Amino acid sequence: MTAACKTPAMPTLAEGTFLERTDVLSWGRTTREPQHVARPRFRDDLLPLTASPDWPSKLAMGLRRSYGDSCLNSKGALIDATGLDRFIGFDPQNGRLRSEAGISLSSILQMAVPQGWFLPTTPGTRFVTLGGAVANDVHGKNHHRAGSLGRSVRALGLLRSDGRRLTVTPQSECALFNATIGGLGLTGVIEWVDLQLVRVGSAFLEVEILPYENLDAFWPLAEESTARFEHTVAWVDCMASGSRAGRGVFMRANWADDGRFEIHADGAVANVRIDMPGIALNHASVAAFNEIYFRYHQLRRKKMLQHYAAFFYPLDSILNWNRLYGRRGMLQYQCAIPWGNERQVMRLLLDEIARSGHASFLAVLKTFGDLRSPGLLSFPRPGATLALDFPERGPQTVALLQRLDAIVRDADGALYPAKDGRMSADMFKRAYPRWQAFAGLKDPAMNSDFWRRVMQ
Repeated sequence: MTAACKTPAMPTLAEGTFLERTDVLSWGRTTREPQHVARPRFRDDLLPLTASPDWPSKLAMGLRRSYGDSCLNSKGALIDATGLDRFIGFDPQNGRLRSEAGISLSSILQMAVPQGWFLPTTPGTRFVTLGGAVANDVHGKNHHRAGSLGRSVRALGLLRSDGRRLTVTPQSECALFNATIGGLGLTGVIEWVDLQLVRVGSAFLEVEILPYENLDAFWPLAEESTARFEHTVAWVDCMASGSRAGRGVFMRANWADDGRFEIHADGAVANVRIDMPGIALNHASVAAFNEIYFRYHQLRRKKMLQHYAAFFYPLDSILNWNRLYGRRGMLQYQCAIPWGNERQVMRLLLDEIARSGHASFLAVLKTFGDLRSPGLLSFPRPGATLALDFPERGPQTVALLQRLDAIVRDADGALYPAKDGRMSADMFKRAYPRWQAFAGLKDPAMNSDFWRRVMQ
């Protein structure tokens, strides 16, 4: 590989020691326990942190875009990996990238896009670290074509708490590789990642926007679109009921081939500087927003050329948008329903949400393909997935999510650990039957609030 330039180092928080902090939250902002954090600048600084006898459990964390508690370790310590953000090498001929795990997807794109390369798959934000993306085995709008990110990982550098530094690949240390993909950082500290990027002909996509009238109209549209388009996703009006239940706006896209490789800028269009009042996102305001959003796209049904930043990362233009949900934070609910009864189950879920009056204007529906991840705890599976954000409103929110859990459990579905902050131990073990194999490969010194909860 040819050498590539380094990204600027961020200011040091605490390089060699763990300091107590009260401002370290996940993206959902519902868990507010103090965290003890150290932030190394170099990989050589990791070994004494992982071996520290003062903290029997540690966990590497990135930019904390996980919604729940999978990136928190309130009974142990956190190793902030964002200072380990250097490119190690990139081959522009074949698109092989090796970089430290704390680098952001945003930085990767700014380097790779001008050379005609893109991430093999991407979540809905570019402000995640590469190590975090691997640890959560992220998926995107092209799952039916590319699968989850773990399918494109060629090797990992893994530091175990016993001091071993391992190069883990699908061919060598296969079991540990499979446990680390989607392993929530629990198999050790991911020091670097070797990733295969994909060639693109432009930084722009040819996008079609298609409003549809109800859930019944979604399924044939999704089936037809996955055959012809690399990227597909739908926004759903989860407040609509009756004959309009499940109506939404379907977006599908293929890469353009015009040779324009304009990179994004990370500057935000807006910044939510304070926590919005909890009452701001209520049934009436969200219903009004959803109606306007649907009607707007109904009038503007069209084809358009759209930059990758606008298509993949629309919310990245709003800094701290999670504050819109108020100081109590939000809970995201993302489930996967296997093929067979997905149409009936999605209708039950949307009917339950509409009846509850619980406001959610960020609701996404899409289908997963058949490409399976090597990850033992990987979330995507053949079927359909629904993701929604709910303001945290105490017992009424918990009651709604428990009713949704019952529907998902009866359908043999699963919840996404990266988005979860409340899944029961029973539901986790039912949805992830390989958890025992994973537990045997877990690093004994790595732990998280999520893992403690689901292992009860």
